[in-house]
Amino acid sequence: MRILVSFDIDGCLETGDPPGPITLEMVRKAQSSGCIIGSCSDRALSSQKKMWDSHNIKYDFVSPKYALGDIMKQFEVDKYIHTGDRDMDEMFAKKAGFDFYWEKEGAKEPWLALLEESMD
Repeated sequence: MRILVSFDIDGCLETGDPPGPITLEMVRKAQSSGCIIGSCSDRALSSQKKMWDSHNIKYDFVSPKYALGDIMKQFEVDKYIHTGDRDMDEMFAKKAGFDFYWEKEGAKEPWLALLEESMD
């Protein structure tokens, strides 16, 4: 199973302002498990890229969160996931056809559970 995971930054990732519960180690783990990873945030694209680069994480995409649908067009996978901490995150995710997880749900790494289930 191929999974794309989009992370909102502020309120979701530990590098956000405010910091969120999803650690960069969790992001690395998702990536090493085969997930396509990146961010869809209110932050400027240059700021998103700088955040990933400063932590030596090779991202697959960065995007404004309102453009989640464009990300779906770029990558053909079995499951599209967006994590966020605001109602707008949920609205944009669902409008684009992504599964949505609140930041606290994302901290439980549901993409890893989906990968495990697909191997059974």
